[in-house]
Amino acid sequence: MTKPAFIDATIPEADVAPLTARVGAEISNVRLSGDLPHSVVVAINKLLLRHKVVFFRDQGHLDDAEQERFAQRLGDLVPHPTQGSIVGTTSILELDSSRGGGRADQWHTDVTFVDAYPKFSVLRGVVIPSAGGDTIWSNTAAAYESLPPTLKRFADDLWAVHSNTYDYAAVRPRATEAEAKHFDEVFTSTIYETEHPVVRVHPETGERTLLLGNFVQRFVGLSRSDFHRIYELFQSYVTAPENTIRWRWQRGDVAIWDNRATQHYAVNDYGDQRRVVHRATVDGDVPVAVDGRRSVSRTKAAKPARIKAA
Repeated sequence: MTKPAFIDATIPEADVAPLTARVGAEISNVRLSGDLPHSVVVAINKLLLRHKVVFFRDQGHLDDAEQERFAQRLGDLVPHPTQGSIVGTTSILELDSSRGGGRADQWHTDVTFVDAYPKFSVLRGVVIPSAGGDTIWSNTAAAYESLPPTLKRFADDLWAVHSNTYDYAAVRPRATEAEAKHFDEVFTSTIYETEHPVVRVHPETGERTLLLGNFVQRFVGLSRSDFHRIYELFQSYVTAPENTIRWRWQRGDVAIWDNRATQHYAVNDYGDQRRVVHRATVDGDVPVAVDGRRSVSRTKAAKPARIKAA
């Protein structure tokens, strides 16, 4: 495997440990903050593009404000379109397993039901179960490269409709009453629907990535029965073990991922224990297909205001 390139010695190669050949790296000896030198921020961005998701242990000094200050160094921040942000913050979304909507146990890419969905997510472990509660990420560029040539050509021409409204009971039959209520009253308080290419060209690396996940409702021009079979076929490449990394959380951990080139899944295996994570999201751009066409919003809902990067 080619070794990562670095801007300078601010993040020595010895402090970057790839976790698999295809996805994930742990970065040591970096104290995240809004005051990091520009060269360190650039190096983190470079590592994100290479490894798709990077992890930092021992970041217990961070609170919501400092998490936002750091995340803002990576780009403009944007709150969740329907769930908003924690009171007193501009963009932090709290995912609390003891409340509705806190268990994201479906394969997804964040907020793909809007056109310019987030490019990076910065997630901080606040309350971590003593056992369970891992998160799994997949490299969707590697998934695309794993496709046989015939499937690549098919995927290149395929478009999908993403929405934040779907058959929640069918997808999560064991959801609690509070979770179902949160979905109905909060998560779908405004309905979004966007047409995306199944294959987008990454704006920084030029890679082709599979743009799927649980917000996909149908493929344009195909029947629902064909959609389900074809979706599962493509998704099987995304979730293939060799394209994934599983992270065992500790309190104070921070994970940052390239939301344009990953899917993730929060494993719901910790029972009644509480799990709380706080997420800041960095605004993204409208995906571009292989043929140059751009994603199109099919709703008239306004996009949330951005908070400009420092």
